[in-house]
Amino acid sequence: MLKITNATKSFGNNVILKDVNFSLNPGQIVALAGPSGSGKSTLLRCIQGLEKLDNGIIEHKVSTGFVFQDFQLFPHLNVLQNVMYALKVSKKINHEEAQQKAKETLKKLGMQSAYAKMPNQLSGGQRQRTAIARALVLEPDLLLCDEPTSGLDGLSSKNVAELFTILKSQGVTMLIASHDLDFVGTIAERIIVLNNATMHKDFIIDKANHEKLNWHKLLE
Repeated sequence: MLKITNATKSFGNNVILKDVNFSLNPGQIVALAGPSGSGKSTLLRCIQGLEKLDNGIIEHKVSTGFVFQDFQLFPHLNVLQNVMYALKVSKKINHEEAQQKAKETLKKLGMQSAYAKMPNQLSGGQRQRTAIARALVLEPDLLLCDEPTSGLDGLSSKNVAELFTILKSQGVTMLIASHDLDFVGTIAERIIVLNNATMHKDFIIDKANHEKLNWHKLLE
């Protein structure tokens, strides 16, 4: 589904990624973990085409959706309009069809009572669900999520974890950048650790012992 070969990226003299290699199979939830500045977000943005690698190859023949860390909802559009906008711009479909698809997707995410709410009227968890709906309405094969629990309280983070588990059961493949090891341990089956711009570790998570995940162990 996705193959990364020798991914290398710098901003000026700051090396963000250096010769990162991995592949991703359909039906997985894979986490990109690592300290701040380790290249997680940059790699996601390169996969999505928002940034370009300096060297290396990103290969995929699937559609991707992107959920930004800060959600990037349009403040002047309500929830329904935010999700419809993605369809109307990317798919060029008419208003009625866009509205129907947006409502169906929001309903699946438990947001059917918030169609008319503006982003500043939503909780952090609701903004996250709206951002996810905006990505999912385009029916991507691969969902890229940048720090999906950033700024959320414990309950909201748990709700997002439950949501992602449901999405996986529906066939959505996910690559998630996160520093939240409790969240990662709950939903991911594989973790790729980036550190000092390189791929430090790549391993399968033991669900029976996921609570033992900690940064000291991951960065050894």
